[in-house]
Amino acid sequence: KTGEMAKLTQLIDNDIFRAYATYATIVLLKMMLMSLVTAYFRITKKAFVNPEDTASFGKGENAKKYLRTDPDVERVRRGHLNDLENIVPFLGIGLLYAFSSPELSTALLHFRIFAGARIIHTFAYLIPLPQPSRGLSWAVGYAVTVSMAYKVLKTALYL
Repeated sequence: KTGEMAKLTQLIDNDIFRAYATYATIVLLKMMLMSLVTAYFRITKKAFVNPEDTASFGKGENAKKYLRTDPDVERVRRGHLNDLENIVPFLGIGLLYAFSSPELSTALLHFRIFAGARIIHTFAYLIPLPQPSRGLSWAVGYAVTVSMAYKVLKTALYL
């Protein structure tokens, strides 16, 4: 047990893993925030998908008019879905990348650029900013994940 704890302590003391944990937490919190933004838009636009969510607006036909889609709610949902499609791969590949012994400065560059790109992507989606801002921020984050995947495969290629 002491040996296992020592290994865990070494992992926590590893600067690259701590950098990964920091930026993974930032992008996960950002993604969680999108749930709150979606809820805010659903409530303020009175656009719900579940009948029980309309109960406070009346019963029967009166409540049914709130079972609808709204363009603003759907825009937030698309941004949130895009987070899921990009942050989840970053989490897995980024963790493997952290274990591939990259230089700390290179790892920080990858993690910071990814987090920044995802934050910019969210603002570009929600404001909305003119294209190509959203497309470029998506591409930058995607390229960072591909770059990390390349390093992982190059380091531990068992194909």
